[in-house]
Amino acid sequence: MATAVPAASLPLPRLASSSSSSPTATARRPSLRKRHCAVTPVAAACSLAPPRQLDNVAAEAKKGFLPVVDKKAGYSFLYPFGWEEVAVQGQDKVYKDVIEPLESVSVNSIPTSKEDIRDLGPPDKVAEALIKKVLAPPMQKTKLIEAKENDVDGRSYYTFEFTAQAPNYTRHALGAIVIANGKFYTLTTGANERRWEKMKDRLHTVVDSFKIENRI
Repeated sequence: MATAVPAASLPLPRLASSSSSSPTATARRPSLRKRHCAVTPVAAACSLAPPRQLDNVAAEAKKGFLPVVDKKAGYSFLYPFGWEEVAVQGQDKVYKDVIEPLESVSVNSIPTSKEDIRDLGPPDKVAEALIKKVLAPPMQKTKLIEAKENDVDGRSYYTFEFTAQAPNYTRHALGAIVIANGKFYTLTTGANERRWEKMKDRLHTVVDSFKIENRI
């Protein structure tokens, strides 16, 4: 288990606070589940046919999952069938289960001058700082379970697992972060602790599906 470090000690890019861990976040627009594309309705920003650069994620989608391909931002991922898209302030995309709102995935990207996620430090320290500063409200008790570095097509990703304990629930979550295209990308997915054993394989599929490509 990683040792906690002061969050302020890392030059972490400033991110909008995530509210996807809150069970009260509500939808602000109709579900786009049938389109399987980016939030923006502009045709150039989302497509039913994924670009070849994004590893044909739709063609390779596992049974029980649907693809999201954002050609403009240059990323793709899978989410479980049945989750619906909702609008959450500060997040690029959020999909969640309407019955179990803690079961969700959110993606955010912000500009950064860094060129590689390793420039911010080792996985455990970066994950610990991100969790405390961004991914959990200050009043929640957080615990980093694991953090590691993965190489995908020559690009470094940090993936991590953590819990965030609120007075009336605990969220068990997974995250992936990467720097590319001049941006700091964050994907977070999770579920209520009481449903972790049932959901963990699906949530790992979501994190493992997250891919970034260089934009042309």
